[in-house]
Amino acid sequence: MTIPQISVFLENKAGQLADITGILSENQVNMRAINIAETADYGVLRLIVDDASKASSILLDKGFILTMTPVVGVAVPDTPGGLSNVLSAISHAGIDVEYMYSVFGQKDGQACMIFRVADAESLTGILEQNGIETVQGEDLGLH
Repeated sequence: MTIPQISVFLENKAGQLADITGILSENQVNMRAINIAETADYGVLRLIVDDASKASSILLDKGFILTMTPVVGVAVPDTPGGLSNVLSAISHAGIDVEYMYSVFGQKDGQACMIFRVADAESLTGILEQNGIETVQGEDLGLH
C-alpha cells in the first residue's frame, strides 16, 4: 500500500517554507514528514500530511504548483544496522531508490522511512518477502 506525498515546486527565495507551513497550520493540516531538495533555480518540498486531498486543494488555490506521488512507508528497526538491512534487501532485489527521507516520530519503537521507487508494488512485495514491515497511512494518522 502506498502513501500520498505532495511535492510542491518552489522558487528559491526567502519565506517560501514559512508561507506553506503557515497555510497548512491555518487550515489545521498536520505534517507527518517534510523534505526539501533544491537546485540553483527552484526547490522541491515533499510533504506527508494527515489530509493530502485537503492540503493539495488549499495549496493549489494559493497558486502553488504541485504533484501527488505514491510513496512507501517502511518501518525500520531503531538499532544499529536497521536501515542497512532494509537497504540491502532492496538492493539485492535490484530496486533503485530514487530518494528517501524520515517521518516525524516512531511507530512501535521503530523509525519510519519514506521511499520513492519506480514500482511501489514490487518494493512492497520484496519487503514482505524479507519480513520488513511497511507503514500504512493509518499508522501515521493520515485520513
